[in-house]
Amino acid sequence: MKYDEPPPLLARIPADINQPDKIAYGLTFRQILIVALTGGIAAAIYYLFHQLLPVVILAAILLPLIALGIAVALGRRDGLSLDRFALAAVLFSRTSKRLVAAPDGVTGPPRWCRLRGKLPAPLRLPVRAIRTDGALELADGGVAVLVETGTLSFHLRTTGEQAALVHGFGRWLNSLEAPVQLLARARPADLTDLVQTVEAQAEVLPHPALAQAAREHAAYLAELNTSRELLTRHVLVVLRDHPASSRGRRAVRRDASAGLVVRRAAEAERALASLGVTTRVLNADEAAQVLSECLDPRAAHPAGQALPDELITSARRTL
Repeated sequence: MKYDEPPPLLARIPADINQPDKIAYGLTFRQILIVALTGGIAAAIYYLFHQLLPVVILAAILLPLIALGIAVALGRRDGLSLDRFALAAVLFSRTSKRLVAAPDGVTGPPRWCRLRGKLPAPLRLPVRAIRTDGALELADGGVAVLVETGTLSFHLRTTGEQAALVHGFGRWLNSLEAPVQLLARARPADLTDLVQTVEAQAEVLPHPALAQAAREHAAYLAELNTSRELLTRHVLVVLRDHPASSRGRRAVRRDASAGLVVRRAAEAERALASLGVTTRVLNADEAAQVLSECLDPRAAHPAGQALPDELITSARRTL
């Protein structure tokens, strides 16, 4: 007996899931407000000066004003509306471009020293500290935990398997009690360590044919590493919690919030693992490594890889 496959799942999801709601005529509340303000200003100028100025001069004043208001309301640049883009440009132009690591603030020069230019501003990072359990203490008082996940071959599965994955992922999303950020980024890949590992293992293989095949594979990886710009996809799930502003010691509230986020991360790890997604909660060292790569993606951040027969040791430096 032959069973028919269920129809494929079709769901239209906008690329920008944070897109504001349309109020009227396909416009958002912000766009309607900008258009209304522009029209009000234009009407006020025409009402005050239509008896004093000719129509040609009024048109030369009002038409560019109306065109500017419509462009600001409807235009976008780099994913932002033009009003927010202009505001970000103004704030960027007024902020200091020279930042230094100074948690206690930048100390001014002595009175006898004549200062030329401006002092650098302190660098304010969103992460204040990394706890031993991997939780990130944020500058705004919140706590976050990073969960690294793998990917699935969704299109290679049958319709029933795709439906099961979508339903399972939907159940996890519906079980969330706090906002969760899904971060997918592409980072450069370096196969140098892998090439060295394959070459080292080729010397101890029991058969010459296996050793020759390993050397050829290492040569292929080396040629691929130098001739192409390789990229890997890194997916992170960021779970965050902000302790409520209640009475009590700040350290106690932060510890309770960190424990809550770590528990949510463990629940997310189990829920995604049931879908076949490889997940793991990053510890303190791995979280620091991820933050370093995000702040400086092009620089080399070697994590160090040991051969299967090498002893893994750790060393600490004291200042």
